[in-house]
Amino acid sequence: MTTSTEESLWARGFHPAPDSARQLFCFPHAGGSASFYFPVSAQLSSVAEVFAVQYPGRQDRRKETSPSDIGTMADQVYGALRERLFARPTTFFGHSMGATLAFEVTRRFEADGGKLSHLFASGRRAPSRFRDEDVHRRSDDGIVAELKLMSGTNTELLGDEEILRMILPAIRSDYEAIETYRCEPGTAVRAPITALTGDSDPKTSLDEAEDWRGHTGGPFELKVYPGGHFYLTSQAPAVLSLLREHLSTGV
Repeated sequence: MTTSTEESLWARGFHPAPDSARQLFCFPHAGGSASFYFPVSAQLSSVAEVFAVQYPGRQDRRKETSPSDIGTMADQVYGALRERLFARPTTFFGHSMGATLAFEVTRRFEADGGKLSHLFASGRRAPSRFRDEDVHRRSDDGIVAELKLMSGTNTELLGDEEILRMILPAIRSDYEAIETYRCEPGTAVRAPITALTGDSDPKTSLDEAEDWRGHTGGPFELKVYPGGHFYLTSQAPAVLSLLREHLSTGV
């Protein structure tokens, strides 16, 4: 049986709303942490209880080893959150690596008899689309350069050597997990999927985002926003509006 302590390690609720009819789980990008979704929780707490998934190897979990395999991480996330996922209608939102992880947790949830309300897959190509990438095999400087290029981590933190020493092992594990991930074409979930992407994202072409369509047996929609890999920063109002409408109506 999952303990409340284990749940709290993996799911952070910044604005508790236990009486909400719906719940939203947000999955961070490679190198990301639960706090990335604090603004999302603040903005949507009136329509759902928002939880941000906290991976091992960062922030208060920095002494833990982060899995370097998406399947292993999905098993751990689902094992820790299983009871909570069945408690009320649930929606997933994942960005970049988090989109793939959310898809894999959805597969486990559905195989266990669960029904996900919706999967929002942001900033990531479809699970069956593969690129030969090697960020996880680069030097520490090479990984930092990639992070700066993608603008997904506070650049001030990237200049702090002490903080870098703490977070780089987890970041490297995240990149290894997502870069070695493989999924067969036709592998699908029943949940509706909305794919979101920036129109100038170097990590995801529009065709690669469109191919999420083949990974759901339900409705599919593609949303394209101005911006790069972290279009979320500038397009936050539009994305939050999309999520608020879904959480308010269930559609």
